[in-house]
Amino acid sequence: MRIDAHQHYWKLSRGDYGWLTPDMGVLYKDYLPADLEPILERHNIDRTVLVQAAPTVAETDFMLSLAATHESIGGVVGWLDMADPDFSRLFEKYRKEPAFVGIRPMLHDLSDDAWVIQPVVLDNLRVLAAHDFPFDFLVRPQHLPHVLHVLEQVPNLRAVIDHIAKPLIKDQVFEPWGAQISAISQHENVYCKLSGMVTEADHANWTPADLKPYVAHTVACFGLERVLFGSDWPVSLLAARYDDVIGALEEILAPGLDEYSRAKVFGGNAARFYGISL
Repeated sequence: MRIDAHQHYWKLSRGDYGWLTPDMGVLYKDYLPADLEPILERHNIDRTVLVQAAPTVAETDFMLSLAATHESIGGVVGWLDMADPDFSRLFEKYRKEPAFVGIRPMLHDLSDDAWVIQPVVLDNLRVLAAHDFPFDFLVRPQHLPHVLHVLEQVPNLRAVIDHIAKPLIKDQVFEPWGAQISAISQHENVYCKLSGMVTEADHANWTPADLKPYVAHTVACFGLERVLFGSDWPVSLLAARYDDVIGALEEILAPGLDEYSRAKVFGGNAARFYGISL
C-alpha cells in the first residue's frame, strides 16, 4: 500500500481558513478530491492522510464528510481544541469516527511559541497518550525546544513532526535544527514526515540537492522505519508540481533504498503510525 501521509483539501466558501488570502496566488481556490485523485492514480498512491487546514471543529467535520465519500482518503488528522479543559469529552466523541486518525493544532500559526507546554495542553496530550492516539507537531525550528519539553513530560505520546520542522532550506541554515531533530529522534515513538520541504526552499530555483542534506540528516536520525512521505499538496504547488515533489524525494533516497525500505517510506510507516488499512 502506497500512502501520501500529508495532504489538504479546502473549500473557500467555508470561511475559516484565516491564513488563506487572495495574495496566496495558486492556493486561493477550492482544492477537492477530484483535483488530486488523477495524480494519485498516476503515482499508484492507494490512500492519503487528509490533514486539517483550519483551526475549527467544523474543519474536522468537513474532512470526515469527504472521507466518508472518497475511498482515496485513508484517514483524517483533524483539529480539536487542545487547550479546552473539556477536551476529553469531545475527543471521546471523535475517536469513535473510523476515519479520525490524528489531531493537529496549528502550532506555528500561534503567537505563543510555548503554547504547547501550558499545563492544560500537556494534560490533554496525556489523554491522547493514554489512548495511543497520534498527534502531529506543526512546528518551525524555534518550536523544537518546546517539542522536546512535551516529549519529556508525555514520554509515551505517539507523535510525528510535520515537514521535518520546516528548517530554513532557502538560506541553507542547518543548526540548531539539526541537533534538535537528533534529540527528538531519541524518542522512539516519534516519527517525522519527509514533506513540506520545497516550500521552505527557493520556490523558483530549488533542486533536489538543496533538500538532500536535510533529508539525509532526518533519515540518519529517525531511520527508514520512522520517516513518512508526504506531498503537502496543494501547498506544495507554491514551488512544485506533485510529480516534482515525489520525484525529488525518490531521487534523494534512491541510493539507500531497497524495495522493502521504499515500501515503508512511501506507505508502510504511515499505515503503521496512523493505523490505516485498505
